[in-house]
Amino acid sequence: MTATDRLTAPSEEAPREEAPREEAPETARPRPRGLRDGLLWTGGLLLLALSVAVAVTIGPARISVVDVWSAVAAHLGVGEARLSPIRDGIIWNLRMPRTLLAAVCGAGLAVCGTVMQSLLRNPLADPFVLGVSSGASTGAVLVVVLGVGGGAVTLPAGAFIGALCSFALVMLLSHTLGGSTDRVVLSGVAAMQLFSALTSFVVMTAADAEQTRGVLFWLLGSLGGVGWTDVRVCSAVLAVSLLICLGHARTLDAFAFGQDAAAALGVNVARVRTVLLCTTALLTAALVSSAGAIGFVGLVLPHAARALTGSGHRRLLPVTALTGAVFLVWVDTLARTVLDPQEVPVGVVTALIGVPAFVAVLYRTRRPA
Repeated sequence: MTATDRLTAPSEEAPREEAPREEAPETARPRPRGLRDGLLWTGGLLLLALSVAVAVTIGPARISVVDVWSAVAAHLGVGEARLSPIRDGIIWNLRMPRTLLAAVCGAGLAVCGTVMQSLLRNPLADPFVLGVSSGASTGAVLVVVLGVGGGAVTLPAGAFIGALCSFALVMLLSHTLGGSTDRVVLSGVAAMQLFSALTSFVVMTAADAEQTRGVLFWLLGSLGGVGWTDVRVCSAVLAVSLLICLGHARTLDAFAFGQDAAAALGVNVARVRTVLLCTTALLTAALVSSAGAIGFVGLVLPHAARALTGSGHRRLLPVTALTGAVFLVWVDTLARTVLDPQEVPVGVVTALIGVPAFVAVLYRTRRPA
């Protein structure tokens, strides 16, 4: 290389080295995504608030959205009541608790489904795969039909205790069998069949016709007759559970690559899985004890939310909760009005909607021959 070449070589290579520096910086790209996420969450919250307000107006008594906001503002101490006591009671004591509990149950079941599908790496997992629903059903039947507790234990309390017993059995069986994800699922299936058989046995041998009808209606999911106590309890459990799950969002992302990959990234697999499974089981137990067994929400809604946000759980969990809340608000509205004055169990409507979606998920997750 000549002296002239040595002098010209740096000037020829310099533009190649400077080219990457002139590109748009990577740090500027998260802003559109953050803006999009903010708009998505804000839009979801506004849609949920509007859905609740409109759903409360639907029913035999004609009530407007303005009436709903007026009643809510009056009870919150913001304004003065301008409605008659009857219309105010319909809004505040009948329709509003039911609609809000539908939103809470939809959000909670959808969040549970999202977490369980990630933990178990099974796109068909849902909140009832641990047998929680079957255990809750058995506990409710023992209280209603056999009078267990001597009147001191209510139906929701009995359902909650039964759900916890079922989950404890699942965790014991899975731990004894090795504690892997497939053992957890198999243990859940075994517990589900066991408690379903116990429920059927008690109903067939000890319940009269009226008790059988009431129990079966509750087992299919019912939001009728709920009150503000149910809303407060379920909302508190949902808030705590959602915070716990959001605190493990990065860990759930690691589980998407498998337990071995998560462990290689420093995740304590056994501890995290136990914490999150217990969290989802307690949340499911609280929701089932108040609203009965409502299926397919935790199975289908996580897939719909992933289509909107992707698989990152820090964004996925809040969007899933909002999607499930809006979905179940309208499902409950349909269930209580489509055959008015007769009411359709909420679980029946979710199954009619969820089965086609379930089949679609099966087709998406099928393996090529």
